[in-house]
Amino acid sequence: MNHSHHIDRAGRLNRDENQKRLFLVFLLTATYLIVELIGALLSNSLALLADAGHMFSDVAALAVSLFAALIARRSPTPKRTYGYYRSEILAALFNGAALIGIAFYIFIEAFGRFRHPPEIKSGLMAVVATGGLLVNIVSLSVLFGGNRKNLNFQGAFLHVLNDTLGSVGALASALLVGLFGWAWADPAASILIAFLVISSAWPLLKESVAIIMESVPAGIDSQSVRRAIAQTSGVAQVNDLHIWAINKGLTCLSAHVAVARDEDRQDTLDKLKTLLRDRFEIRHVTIQIESVDPDIHPSQRNCSVCE
Repeated sequence: MNHSHHIDRAGRLNRDENQKRLFLVFLLTATYLIVELIGALLSNSLALLADAGHMFSDVAALAVSLFAALIARRSPTPKRTYGYYRSEILAALFNGAALIGIAFYIFIEAFGRFRHPPEIKSGLMAVVATGGLLVNIVSLSVLFGGNRKNLNFQGAFLHVLNDTLGSVGALASALLVGLFGWAWADPAASILIAFLVISSAWPLLKESVAIIMESVPAGIDSQSVRRAIAQTSGVAQVNDLHIWAINKGLTCLSAHVAVARDEDRQDTLDKLKTLLRDRFEIRHVTIQIESVDPDIHPSQRNCSVCE
């Protein structure tokens, strides 16, 4: 039995850097949320209110992401032997679900405003939307240098990116209402923002669910892995192969491998570890080696450890 763990110092430094960036963006977003919410209510703009709602989800999402990042740093325990890495996946799942919920709320409100467009104070709306756009651009620049391979951090980045697009839509809507009196531009911009939100939230939600369900990670073909192991010199049979992810970037594999009795177990194990690391980037490996009689046909090898 062998366990190969790849949780290095560079990974811990990346998480520390991500956490600092998330906290700075949280402060920026939370501060401007109050301004944008007041501006949306005073200007009576749905696009601005949608953007404020999106910004509120950003604040909540960033808070959850920060909490998850802190929890994920905790060491494994006898009860949680993998540690708390999955807390980041739960945060990403929450973020994706929140974004989709907000998008549907925007749809409902927008269709109502197409029928009964209210009066909108486009000047105030434009000023507040411009401020929100600037805050989001600064936030994006802070997050851009972080490690977006981390699914939790990626979720926070997508929130802010969508909020930036929302601010652009709100600003464009304010200009159209102010210059041409097109009241329909406000709900139209809101619907566009909602579609943008769903398009980015769905992949995040899908990947989070896949990890929680312990599906084979995207980009890895389990059959290709099985064939590669089976074709390794010294391997007679591969059984009980499982591939899953603890979080994005930490892929795990377990398997039972049968080798001929005259084969060197440690040599075969070393070759398999190297193969899985170099070809498939799987570094957290648990392989149980079992010797079998080479004269027995593979179809007759029914030892319990190989099934």
